[in-house]
Amino acid sequence: MKAKLAKKRFLSMQPDFGYLNAGASRRRLGNLRTRLGAAILLLILLAIFLVPAFVPYGYAQIITVDGQRDRGAKNLAPFAYSEMEQEAIARGETVFPHIFGTDELCRDYFVRVMYGARVSLLTGVFATLVVLVIGAVYGAIAGYAGGRADLLMMRVVDLIYALPDTLMVILFSVVLDGALMDALAGTALAKLGSNLLSLFIVFGALYWVGMARLVRARVLSLKKDEYVLAARALGASPLRILRRHILPGCAPVILTAAAAQIPSAIFTESFLSFIGLGVQAPMPSLGSLANAARGALGSYPHKLVFPAVVLCLIVLAFNLISDGLRDVFDPRSGR
Repeated sequence: MKAKLAKKRFLSMQPDFGYLNAGASRRRLGNLRTRLGAAILLLILLAIFLVPAFVPYGYAQIITVDGQRDRGAKNLAPFAYSEMEQEAIARGETVFPHIFGTDELCRDYFVRVMYGARVSLLTGVFATLVVLVIGAVYGAIAGYAGGRADLLMMRVVDLIYALPDTLMVILFSVVLDGALMDALAGTALAKLGSNLLSLFIVFGALYWVGMARLVRARVLSLKKDEYVLAARALGASPLRILRRHILPGCAPVILTAAAAQIPSAIFTESFLSFIGLGVQAPMPSLGSLANAARGALGSYPHKLVFPAVVLCLIVLAFNLISDGLRDVFDPRSGR
């Protein structure tokens, strides 16, 4: 009897490791989300970068048959052919099908959607890289310096954070449009348009504050660790400590925040293109395609469905990757 009571008392004193099992479950779920998001993203990348190479149409090319402009290839339904194309097929010629149909200017819509997804995705990734570099460096310096320097630097962050970002994006795009247009004349960047480049400048000026806050909070906890104190005692310079010891420890936070920032940048670019402040014609983006399809929504709804579905798949892939990374790197965090 005493042995049973002693055993029960001993078991009651053992710590509860249930959170470890929950953490392992979240890690497995996080790995599943990350793999699913990576698989969706890989399929999208293969589609938007490889498939257009096998389609004999350009994103700005007007469809022609036997060297003549096909005026009947206007607003065709998916996998439909114009009268001139049907006559060419009857003569034994090979005509590549219009997978998503055509637009109002007789251009293949499938190629335009693929190029639009390419522009939107590259815009989101490049804008996120700008945010990541500026925010990570600023937050790491503020967190490691501490004291008055940290206080002053974070007040600047609070000031920028209080600005209405959508309004500032529109104002910057309008103000920088003329200046960048003159500066980019005759260069390879002129094809992208001054509005898109001004978007990168706006992201670099406004959207880095969230990344800076996350990195600063992580640096404040890491700089108290023993290996950082040991490196400081051995005479390592602050720059070396940040580069070799602290920033690598911030990698989980940076990767998770970057994966979540890319959909936000894509949505911002799509919104600007939707209101006419994005990429310049004839270069397409998912937002500009949706804006062009809005006027004929009742007659040709598929022209809005295709870019919207591609946009949703891109955002879904990055959101799954972001959620999965968060669960892997921080398995005890609740959802």
